[in-house]
Amino acid sequence: MSTFDPRAALDQLFAEYSKRANSIRRDLGLPHQADFAEQAQERQNDEVLEALLAEAEAGLRQVGLARQRLDEGRYGDCQRCGEPINPARLAVLPTAECCLACAEKPPT
Repeated sequence: MSTFDPRAALDQLFAEYSKRANSIRRDLGLPHQADFAEQAQERQNDEVLEALLAEAEAGLRQVGLARQRLDEGRYGDCQRCGEPINPARLAVLPTAECCLACAEKPPT
């Protein structure tokens, strides 16, 4: 049984989100076709890519916040109730800010 290493997990997530964001930015930078019908389809594709880029950038922000909590010694503590977050939850979702009980409650 291996021990969960939050720093390694966050580094891996950061690398994945960075790779995804860079790939999407590269695709968004490609020129459009001269044909109007092709341009219309490409612009629709760009909208999807922009949404995917926003998700990747949000993931990068979440990783940054989790790294900050780790550096401050607050990683693994629920940001709502202060109780420890289940290690199994952190292993699956290393950027988790809340314990499962608080995550299931509506925001106050």
